[in-house]
Amino acid sequence: MAEFVRIEDFIALAVEGKKVNASIELRKKIVSEKVHPGTSEQMKDEIDMYLLFGDYTFSVGKDVGKISKIYMYGSSEESLNEANMNKSIANARLKMDYKRLQDAGIILEETFF
Repeated sequence: MAEFVRIEDFIALAVEGKKVNASIELRKKIVSEKVHPGTSEQMKDEIDMYLLFGDYTFSVGKDVGKISKIYMYGSSEESLNEANMNKSIANARLKMDYKRLQDAGIILEETFF
């Protein structure tokens, strides 16, 4: 299989008439982001961030490709309201990708963050 690195690559295959199967697994990854030390004592030199990933697995015949896409990132110190807003944005972006895949004839079980 050629080098497929984007969701669009698999959409193009489906549009060409190939049978493309797909599944997705959602995950949240915590990472530490280094920040410049501030002038106040409250400033930390690291802040915990999170990334919301969609890990896609596509198969075309015997060939399997995996693609991870980041749908949102945020600070683990944000308010519950901000976290919920970020999750809503991630889900809206996910829904757009599901629609693009469905329009190309690639059906997968839709799950959300």
